[in-house]
Amino acid sequence: MVEIVLLLAAAAGAGWIDAVVGGGGLVQLPALLLAGVPPVQALATNKFSSVFGTASAAVTYAVTTKIDRSVAIPSALAAVLLSGLGASAATAISKEALIPLVMAALVAVALFVTFRPALGSQDHPQLRTRARTLAAITVTGVGISFYDGIIGPGTGTFLIIAFTAILGMDFVSGSAHSKIVNSCTNLGALLVFGLQGHVLWVLGLGMALCNIAGAQLGARMALRRGTRFVRIVLLCVVVAMVAKLGRDWLAAA
Repeated sequence: MVEIVLLLAAAAGAGWIDAVVGGGGLVQLPALLLAGVPPVQALATNKFSSVFGTASAAVTYAVTTKIDRSVAIPSALAAVLLSGLGASAATAISKEALIPLVMAALVAVALFVTFRPALGSQDHPQLRTRARTLAAITVTGVGISFYDGIIGPGTGTFLIIAFTAILGMDFVSGSAHSKIVNSCTNLGALLVFGLQGHVLWVLGLGMALCNIAGAQLGARMALRRGTRFVRIVLLCVVVAMVAKLGRDWLAAA
């Protein structure tokens, strides 16, 4: 019972983090593993819980934030397919070999955000040319979505940075678009894991309800407090992810 309560609390915290900047797996996945859930089942159940929380946050953002459908829809559709392909290929790829690359990318994100204080502070719609829109769809709907199916840490953060850096969105708008795509990456991977029989459905449903509650709180806080709040949380989550991945990598070495 104590483990179940802790898992539900972790799901709520993960939902909050995911709704603001992504990275909720940093909380939810280790909690499942610490509770004794086998790794593949933990990954699958994490996706099941996260898809509900991320989707609920996406709806909350969409109600109050203008969504660029020319970007969001094709990216989301591609995300379902590519994340599913990534999940299918997950067993054939060494995650340990990818961790240093992910850490380097996260460090680059932290430096990029730190030394470009204007990034994400304002919306720059003039940057949304056809070429940039196509680039954003390719990066988010194909590259990052495939990565999420394979391993996943930092997916939400990478999506936000892609939307802000390529299309000039502010952090709140970038977070809104990232939630739409991230919902579909979770869905695509979940379909594969579900067909393979790895999802713990009853536990996942309870965690999903808590994930939704946390996601609603996080999305509303981000909308109310604005881009500066999202920026600060993003940097904190990136530092935490680098530390967590580094510790896991050293432990496995």
